[in-house]
Amino acid sequence: MHKIATYLDQDHRRCDDQYSMAESDVILRNWEAASDHFGTFLSMFYRHLDKEERILFPRLDHALGNGYGPTVVMRAEHRQMRAMLLEMKIAIDRHDCEAFFGQGDMLRILMRQHSLKEEGILYPQADFVLAKQADAVVASMENIDHAEEAGAWSAA
Repeated sequence: MHKIATYLDQDHRRCDDQYSMAESDVILRNWEAASDHFGTFLSMFYRHLDKEERILFPRLDHALGNGYGPTVVMRAEHRQMRAMLLEMKIAIDRHDCEAFFGQGDMLRILMRQHSLKEEGILYPQADFVLAKQADAVVASMENIDHAEEAGAWSAA
């Protein structure tokens, strides 16, 4: 069974769908909706990165016996994506369609390559190496979602 891969693949799809809404708003120059949808996307995407960096990667590194495996590359790419996303948020705030898509085009390439590595190599490897822990790993990742939701309610 591929519990970790399925869970994170579905998370990728949800993030992609939310990003598409923000991108459509930018095309239409509906800046208020773009800001809202992009903000939601950022929250979802950063939570996804937290699931990987705080839960999956440390367990995978431990199981593989080192901290220099495939997760090093994934973390570096996460840093690149965060920097691009910040530029895209600034572009929305400035109502700059050209700057948004300039970064967005590069981001799409990076994210596509990144997702292929995760979905084709890293997640299946995690399902294999962490098979006995898969339920606990997924539960821990879901707890990040619930903690985020609880924080949103308490902040309201």
